[in-house]
Amino acid sequence: MLLILENLKLKQSLCYLVEIDTFEYKSYNMGKKLFKSVDKYIGKLLGAEDSALKGTIKAMKEADIPAISVSANQGKFLQVLARSCNAKKILEIGTLGGYSTIWLGRALPPDGRLITLELEQTHADVARLNIIKAGLDPIVEIRVGKALDLLPIIVKEGIGPFDMIFIDADKPPYPEYFEWALKLSRPGTLIVADNVIREGKVLDNNIDDDKVRGVQKLNKMLSENKKVTATIIQTVGSKEHDGMAIMVVN
Repeated sequence: MLLILENLKLKQSLCYLVEIDTFEYKSYNMGKKLFKSVDKYIGKLLGAEDSALKGTIKAMKEADIPAISVSANQGKFLQVLARSCNAKKILEIGTLGGYSTIWLGRALPPDGRLITLELEQTHADVARLNIIKAGLDPIVEIRVGKALDLLPIIVKEGIGPFDMIFIDADKPPYPEYFEWALKLSRPGTLIVADNVIREGKVLDNNIDDDKVRGVQKLNKMLSENKKVTATIIQTVGSKEHDGMAIMVVN
């Protein structure tokens, strides 16, 4: 009889665990659906894409460029940040198809300047056409090559300091990008780094993923570096769960 009771308790416990897992799974899916719906709501109100931005997404798809640009709402967020710091010179590390470049470029005054760095020539070619269609080619310059090779050149040219720097490129070198960003900054420069939460994978200290390790190292650096005042905000919506590191140079 005792054995039967113990087996019954075990079955009840297993059923309870299954119910919890099922509930959490359903809640997670419901949350994702809600986040995307809210994202669309905000987009319609405040982050509507015009023909240039929609054309950029279309051109990227036709060129088989990965659909990893910021969302429309995130693009608008970057634009607001650029305006809030009265940016006249912006550096972007990671052009892709020029989508975020257009959002940022539109925050600049007519005499502003935006330099954006892109590794792939094919991506840069598509981005250049998108930027021209957006009417931003007079103030946007695309430089092609490895960012870690191009950044020292920009330092030597004395183009800095920049008022805002947006980092959204390959993740393993994020710590190095941050160090170069500091060299191209001044007190008050706003630095933003995208994709620093990686769907919560940053919580796993034993993860075997170079992208996650790169942003983990950056996040740790931000907690210890006295040259910046920094925070990280989680982002959800059409781009799933991630986050942006936002810092101001002291």
